[in-house]
Amino acid sequence: MDYSELLQYQGYLYLNSLFEPEDGTLIVDIDRCIIPEISSGENNTFSTYDSVNMDETLPVLRIEFDTYVAYSVRNESFTALDKYEVYEGGVFSLYSKSRYLDFIELGTIADDIHPGKYKHYGINALNHIIDVISTEPPRISFLQRDGLQNNLSKFI
Repeated sequence: MDYSELLQYQGYLYLNSLFEPEDGTLIVDIDRCIIPEISSGENNTFSTYDSVNMDETLPVLRIEFDTYVAYSVRNESFTALDKYEVYEGGVFSLYSKSRYLDFIELGTIADDIHPGKYKHYGINALNHIIDVISTEPPRISFLQRDGLQNNLSKFI
C-alpha cells in the first residue's frame, strides 16, 4: 500500500502515537474508528452526542517517514478550513498549496536543491491534525494488535 491509496479513505481516525525512533525519522500510528449507526431520526444522521470509538478489531495503520523537513501536530479544535489551500484526499491528504508549505519556504533553508523537492502530507484525525513535509513518500504498513487474528483486509 502507498500513500496515494490512503487518499481515498473516508472514515474516522484517531492518533494512536507519534514518535521519532531516531533523529530525522518519524512514525505515526493511526487507529481507525467505528462509525456510529445512522439513527432513523428526521435528519437521518448520527447525533453529535454519539461517540466515535476506536475499532480495536482492526490493526494499527503505521505511516513511516524515513526523513522529514518538518512536522506539526495541532489540536483539531483550533484549526480552520482555508480556501487558499489546494489538496487531494480527505482525512489523508496531499497538498500542492498550503500555509504550511509557505511557512517551510519562508522559515527554513529547505529548497528543491537541498534536501530536494518536498511534499506536504496531511493526516486529519479526530482531535489531531498532523502535517509532515518530506522529500520521500512514507511507507505504509499494519501492526497487528495483540490477541487478534490476522485481519489485514483491504483498508479502503
